[in-house]
Amino acid sequence: MDPIHLIGIKGSGMSALAQILHDQGVRVQGEDIETFLYTQAPLEARRIPLYPFGSAPLKPNMRAVVSNAFDERHPSVIRCREFGIPVERYHHFLGDWIKSYTSIAITGTHGKTTTTGMMAHVLHAIEPTCSLIGDGTGCGTPGARYAVFESCEYRRHFLAYQPNIAVITNIDFDHPDYFADVDDVRDAFSEMAALTGRQLVACGDCPQVRLLRTDTPALYYGFDAGNELRASGLAVRDNGLAFDVHYHDALVGTFTLPVFGRHNVLNALAVIGVALMLDLDMERVQAQLATFPGVKRRFSVKEWGSNVVIDDYAHHPAAIRATLEAARSKYPERKVVGIFQPHTFSRLEKLLDDFASSLRDADDVFLCPIFGSARENSGTVTLDDLRTRIPGARLVSDDFVPAMSDYRDSVLVFMGAGDIGKYQDSLYT
Repeated sequence: MDPIHLIGIKGSGMSALAQILHDQGVRVQGEDIETFLYTQAPLEARRIPLYPFGSAPLKPNMRAVVSNAFDERHPSVIRCREFGIPVERYHHFLGDWIKSYTSIAITGTHGKTTTTGMMAHVLHAIEPTCSLIGDGTGCGTPGARYAVFESCEYRRHFLAYQPNIAVITNIDFDHPDYFADVDDVRDAFSEMAALTGRQLVACGDCPQVRLLRTDTPALYYGFDAGNELRASGLAVRDNGLAFDVHYHDALVGTFTLPVFGRHNVLNALAVIGVALMLDLDMERVQAQLATFPGVKRRFSVKEWGSNVVIDDYAHHPAAIRATLEAARSKYPERKVVGIFQPHTFSRLEKLLDDFASSLRDADDVFLCPIFGSARENSGTVTLDDLRTRIPGARLVSDDFVPAMSDYRDSVLVFMGAGDIGKYQDSLYT
């Protein structure tokens, strides 16, 4: 393969793709902003060359892959074309790459990254597997049979893929800058399902999933009795969860997870469903799920004084509810403090009441300034519109660290998809 130049290499999907290509012996380089992002650590560990935008050495024999965060007017895209270098979109390149494998796409409005990480953790121990996880982790195992990858619905990018198996974790209204309503979102998933070659493994507890129009065979999983693959007997233990799994009327086994929250049981059921479709050794699947280490920025836990600090990517009301439920499940005797940063003005505007409702699940709430995006850096909604809907909510200001210092033996849950990490980091400086 020709050398690959990645524009926006520090993006989570782009970073993971660069790692995969490097592991497979492809010469890779990339350019991005100079600010350190956690996604560049594995690139530096592999000694993949990184350059500031506009300064990367280019050669005519290269191929360029551009992040979907940037349009055709980006100076780096224009510069590559001036060098005569063909430029491909990330999702188109990935769609071609997966054709060499038995491909497993993990999609859904929420839970994609954790489920992809969980699937990769299981498959890597059983069969040679390549994996692309949305936390910026990639593995390009030479001679791999399987490829598991995160498949994003935004702007219908996942229609560039034709996977053998597709997992649908749920369907909800999100990305209101593109999708008109939940029906539009569901129509996109129906289109994706029609492109899946062999099997859907879908959460049957989600009403919108049940409304999908598809001729592709589907295995439904969940807690509800109407699913072919079901979890029951859920027990919360000090070190995680335990539950029984039935496939039709047969007991598959008792499974344990070192994580918390009902949503993680659903994620595990998706993995078990795929394992059944691939006829994998279920005892090995059980063993791997019991040692799942989690993924970056998904309920990552550390300490600050007597308090527990949780870092989570949750940026949608449904994800906020799941994260706060998991926090209460793991720490039932502690006060839960939610520190939330809205991501994109359009999402906050369209889901304002839902955000307020989900955040009221916390005992105390702090709100960080709205984080925009490369596509959207302003809007008509304000942070105060959210604050007034949450009794007692406070805005994060310069006295944030002193305010947090008032807490003892509490759980501080930082949630958001922007730069909320800087507020968390301020606790340790």
